[in-house]
Amino acid sequence: MVTRIFGLSIVVTIVSLVVAFLYGGLTALALCAILGILEVSLSFDNAVINATILNRMSEFWQRIFLTIGVVIAVFGMRLVFPLAIVWVTAGLDPVKAFDLALNPPADDAAYFPDGSPSYETLLTDAHPSIAAFGGMFLAMLFLNFVFEEREDTWLSWLEKPLAKAGKLDMLSVVIAGLGLVLAGEFLAADDDRSTVLISGLLGIIVYIAVDGLGSMFHTEEFEEGSSGPSEAVKATGKAAFFLFLYLEVLDASFSFDGVIGAFAITSDPIIIALGLGLIGAMFVRSITVYLVRQGTLSEYRYLEHGAFWAIGALAFILIVSIKFHVPELVTGLIGVAFIGAAFITSILANRRDDADSDKAPVSVS
Repeated sequence: MVTRIFGLSIVVTIVSLVVAFLYGGLTALALCAILGILEVSLSFDNAVINATILNRMSEFWQRIFLTIGVVIAVFGMRLVFPLAIVWVTAGLDPVKAFDLALNPPADDAAYFPDGSPSYETLLTDAHPSIAAFGGMFLAMLFLNFVFEEREDTWLSWLEKPLAKAGKLDMLSVVIAGLGLVLAGEFLAADDDRSTVLISGLLGIIVYIAVDGLGSMFHTEEFEEGSSGPSEAVKATGKAAFFLFLYLEVLDASFSFDGVIGAFAITSDPIIIALGLGLIGAMFVRSITVYLVRQGTLSEYRYLEHGAFWAIGALAFILIVSIKFHVPELVTGLIGVAFIGAAFITSILANRRDDADSDKAPVSVS
């Protein structure tokens, strides 16, 4: 099972490293490997959330996401997205933007008569708006989770009061909106304030739209059925399509920090595509498949909770990064810490349940 799931990722990794070596020698090979490790460490919580949502989708739509969705993640977010930012912010056509990324000139005057900065700087300058959009989208995802009542709680001392507070309708929107206003006021530079506010508002709107449409069509399918929702019911049709869109936007939000962080290592889009896209995205796909096929989320009850708390931390980091630089290592370690703590407490909870079942008296008929 493990070999079959991770086999393709291992092959893609080897091929990517060989291509990187042929492209730029040992330096390119090392950079590609570092970026692959960076992406996997930053995106483990992404894989857990992907698996949670995929469990709600039919097998057909699971395959769609794990094939077409991965292609979008590899080429869309890790290659086209950085170039698109440069197209928009610098007013370059796609060919010149790609040429500038591959061959950054000593003097940018060839493309920018007024002496505007390079490709890497342009992408970095766009970070406040990217961070605002991604931070607000992830914040909505996290807030809707913690404000929802559920049978199992992980950090019960905190999750139970938050669930009670969540009975106030639209509280997640109120909190996210307040956070956006504070970010625009205290974190955004004067020149970026309007951009940050608009980008953050778009992040909230996109979340509400995609999540709402998915829920609406899922509910309609249950109403048309005979027995209503159950664990056996999987989203199909329009409901699954909107869950697919939801996953794509979610993956994009998770990818922001990795793509921006990659430019601290290299600005070469080919190396970024090989390291983040092929190696990183393929391993995230394999981890997602493993979690779904093995039923890991049901076996380790708090793993989903840990992933959502990691999302909350990532949303906070993205918003803070509008003004302050947060090292990618810190972002990755926080996510791993939440997932690891949830995994360990799940094991301990399972052992307690087993011990309690062994102590339970056996009834004699």
